[in-house]
Amino acid sequence: MAQELHHSVLLQEAVEALITDPQGLYIDGTFGRGGHSALILEHLSSAGRLLGIDKDLQAVEFAHQRFADDGRFNIWHGSFAAMDRALADSRESSKVNGILLDLGVSSPQLDQAGRGFSFTHDGPLDMRMDASSGISAADWINKAQEGELIQVFKEYGEERFAKRIAGAIVRRRVDQPFVRTLDLAEVVKEANPAWEKHKHPATRVFQAIRLHINGELEDLQRALQRALELLLPGGRLVVISFHSLEDRIVKRFIRTEERGPQLPRGLPLMDHELAKTLRSIGKARRAGPQEIDQNQRSRSAVMRVAERLG
Repeated sequence: MAQELHHSVLLQEAVEALITDPQGLYIDGTFGRGGHSALILEHLSSAGRLLGIDKDLQAVEFAHQRFADDGRFNIWHGSFAAMDRALADSRESSKVNGILLDLGVSSPQLDQAGRGFSFTHDGPLDMRMDASSGISAADWINKAQEGELIQVFKEYGEERFAKRIAGAIVRRRVDQPFVRTLDLAEVVKEANPAWEKHKHPATRVFQAIRLHINGELEDLQRALQRALELLLPGGRLVVISFHSLEDRIVKRFIRTEERGPQLPRGLPLMDHELAKTLRSIGKARRAGPQEIDQNQRSRSAVMRVAERLG
């Protein structure tokens, strides 16, 4: 498979925050095209190990080719929400020194029209990260009740014209089911009465459909809890988000675990007795001007880092 152009966002910053022990075991929960994994391996000693995880079979195939000669690396096909199972299947330790999650859709997925993620390139309306399972975007769009469409567009796309757009989709699919990306994008565009500057009018709806059929936010919530269970004391959790829905989940999770259980005021407890599980490392990081100039997709990226307490 030819190497596809892909710029890993916040590459140096993420890896520097992640690695605490060069001899440790790490998880790259969203392998993509291996940009973060390659740099992680550069920072590991000969005793260090890295487990890559990805839903996308193309990414898994690419990983087998790119790192075939590195015995420190292993790849597992599936969701990072099941990273505990990935460790077991790979015969690795049940505890790790660091976990990196680079969320969202990768550049190769967006740029391949045949994957169906793009509203600017025509292709089959699919959007599955794992094309070997689940229902496609077309299956869902053509069968979902109008109320479900509205709910998904509102919840996962924060689309204020969800009702109007859902109605247009339902009316159109009666005569002609949706099978192509540009066809759906055009119907959404026509139904959207207020276009945002520098943003395609179908952006929010396509985001919502992708998040819904791939279960991305639910997987993220499960993965954060798994990370808490798997990280060794002093181990790092590094998460790069690309929109407010993801970042809100990550921010709240870290804040809740950093605060510990909420107990009645006035209890005679020392700080170390409060069962806090994480501490935030630094402030949220964003891509700098130079990175944004080189890769416009990095402009919305937010990186948060937390450390597992003992």
